[in-house]
Amino acid sequence: MLKKIVFMGTPFFAVPILKSLYQNGYPISVVYTQPPQKSQRGQKINKSPIQGISETLKIEHRTPVSLNKNKEEYNYLKELNADIAIVVAYGKIIPKEYLHLVKKGFINIHASLLPKWRGAAPIQRSIMNLEKETGISIMRLGENLDTGPVCNSYKIEVMPDDNAETVSEKLSTLAAEKILDNIDGILDDEIEFKEQNHDEASYAAKIEKMEGQIEWSETAENIIGKINGLYPSPGAFFTYNGERYKILKAALAPGSGKIGEVLDDYLKIGCGNNKSIKVLEIQRQGKRPQNISEFMLGSKIQKGSNLNNV
Repeated sequence: MLKKIVFMGTPFFAVPILKSLYQNGYPISVVYTQPPQKSQRGQKINKSPIQGISETLKIEHRTPVSLNKNKEEYNYLKELNADIAIVVAYGKIIPKEYLHLVKKGFINIHASLLPKWRGAAPIQRSIMNLEKETGISIMRLGENLDTGPVCNSYKIEVMPDDNAETVSEKLSTLAAEKILDNIDGILDDEIEFKEQNHDEASYAAKIEKMEGQIEWSETAENIIGKINGLYPSPGAFFTYNGERYKILKAALAPGSGKIGEVLDDYLKIGCGNNKSIKVLEIQRQGKRPQNISEFMLGSKIQKGSNLNNV
């Protein structure tokens, strides 16, 4: 007898996992994803990446604004009587009264090594925290955020030039592979779930745009962590003479100088621990991204400039 699977996800991160299940013969009865959003400029309606792939694969999808006190969705899932729900960055709270509607529970793929970095922004926070490894955890949803028991975790190394985009791609690919190693065992009750050590938990709060502001008094390593962790959005930035500049890529550089001072003709900048960073790619507000050689040809920021001058 074929199993009934519910998939719940929204961003690009979730797409390879849905495709992996579908292409390997797992029957997806319905997909839940966030509703289409209006663009900031104009009135264009943007479907979520998961809605797009669901339409391509001709899988039924549902886009409720909320599941909370939503009798229509509650009754729909109750009548569906699904075997398992796979949740990947859905972005909406699943009320506790839903958790018993699926026979084997709601299984969440979370982008951290739980109990580290529970919450909305685990990839960004792990990079900003200069961690050398991260991973995914396959867990059963409980009543509180990311606190449920875990059956398996899988690690990857975070490389010095990794950013939130590249780590997200690596973890998504890993999750698309590893869900296939776990789903049958979960369905057949052959995989054990173990409680997390809640004393070791940390929380990955949602990223606020102003967190991207660079303080040159921070260590060079922490500034690189912020640049990489917040790429591509919202980005790490500084303001100079009233204009905002987003640093897209940078590296640690030899030598040191005054905090916030431009130390050479290629935007090496002094930081707070007697070290410096070298900017490799930058984007001036309202302009396209540029490599540093191109940027410096016409820039008002020159050797000797003080970037503390906002």
